[in-house]
Amino acid sequence: MRARLRRSAVLLTGALIPVSLLMGNPAAATSAATSAADPVSGAFARASAAHEVPRDLLVSLAYAETHLDGHDGEPSASGGYGVMHLVASRTLERAATLTKRPVSALRSDPAANIDGGAAVLRALADETGLDAAARKDPARWYQAIARYGGSTAPDVARLYADTVYDLMAEGVRATTPDGESVTVKPRAVEPDRGAYAKAKDLDGPSTLAAATDYPQAAWVAANSANYAVSSRPSSDAIDRIVIHVAQGSYAGTISWFQNPAAKVSSHYVVRSSDGAVTQMVREKDRAFHAGDYNRRSVGIEHEGYVSDATWFTDAMYRSSAALTRNIADRYGIPKDRTHIVGHSQVPGADHTDPGGNWNWTTYMNYVTGGGGATNPHTAESVCGTGYQAIDSAALGSAGTVYLLYNSANGNNCVATIKKTSIGTATATSAYLEVQGKTRVTDSGNFAYYAGPVRAAAAGTCVKWGGKAGSSVYDSPFEHCG
Repeated sequence: MRARLRRSAVLLTGALIPVSLLMGNPAAATSAATSAADPVSGAFARASAAHEVPRDLLVSLAYAETHLDGHDGEPSASGGYGVMHLVASRTLERAATLTKRPVSALRSDPAANIDGGAAVLRALADETGLDAAARKDPARWYQAIARYGGSTAPDVARLYADTVYDLMAEGVRATTPDGESVTVKPRAVEPDRGAYAKAKDLDGPSTLAAATDYPQAAWVAANSANYAVSSRPSSDAIDRIVIHVAQGSYAGTISWFQNPAAKVSSHYVVRSSDGAVTQMVREKDRAFHAGDYNRRSVGIEHEGYVSDATWFTDAMYRSSAALTRNIADRYGIPKDRTHIVGHSQVPGADHTDPGGNWNWTTYMNYVTGGGGATNPHTAESVCGTGYQAIDSAALGSAGTVYLLYNSANGNNCVATIKKTSIGTATATSAYLEVQGKTRVTDSGNFAYYAGPVRAAAAGTCVKWGGKAGSSVYDSPFEHCG
């Protein structure tokens, strides 16, 4: 895709009251009342106007980073602060220079932090050459958004920006730690990716690499400074699985593990929204994630923050549990809480993750209850938030292929969900063909599903289908509305 520490309020001290307000100017009075009642919404509105950054884009970026929680000025794992995740030694200091605000305020004051993030985003837009007319078009901000994320790897920068635009398309309905509601209405935007259009799409079918240890994972290598090459399990037996919470976003965590300064990594990262999995260290190698347990364990990071349960979705629990079950089966690890542990349970650990908001009962039920016979994935979880199934076709007893539609952005999606050989990589495929365009297919040996295959198809007929086992389904051109 891909949580929290606690809260800080917006302080509006020392403000001068305009004479117009004292004189009873209705518009000014309404604006001031709205700002006082909804301080975070007001801060986004002011920052958007001051720096000419589209408001909905600004909110979507903040939600992708932090779910609009400033964590009381405490940093993320990668050193990011506040709602806008201003990162020390990068965007934090730049925001201070641009806004003339002290770093301490940018860390802890939500309004200052939002203004700082908007200022940095505007500066990045200026560097990409956006003029006043272009700044009004959210589609033209893509390259600035990608650079804001901080990754030097084009594929990870694209993943970061795509997440922001996906959120804007789906809409955002967030509640701040102080109970304020902040929303973005669904708005489909076809982003102008510029040079990032050539970067690998980490959410695309082609990134499910056969070389990964887990068939459903995408592959993005961690920096070699952040793990140790080894030859496990021959060198060291693997008998533990360690559950982490990243204290950061999915794309941000992947980027952090690619940074040689991090000196940390995990084998896998799981996204909150849909349970997507990226592998970053081969299981034979020792990821730096759990101190004394590095030699004996596989580490799984989960997007989010320990103090915010909103990150821990059912899609994340199911996907992570399927991964844990797969690892446990391959290494003969008992599926119990002695062998599947939180980071906080590792001897000598000074971490608290996954924390009290992590539902171990639900998670372990998914780990043990499936028993390899039930697919933990659904077509909706594979395609992502906003997609609803509008048609399906049975592929014998081997699986079902689904056609889904997202009314917010006009996109269709096709996914084939296996019903037999669950957890074992077998030939499975899914395809989607928009009339007049080239067919897109995801085909290979997959353990749980093929897809997602997505395409914009509002008002256009589509042909769709897939294969599982020996059964194949091919639709005619249909669903033309």
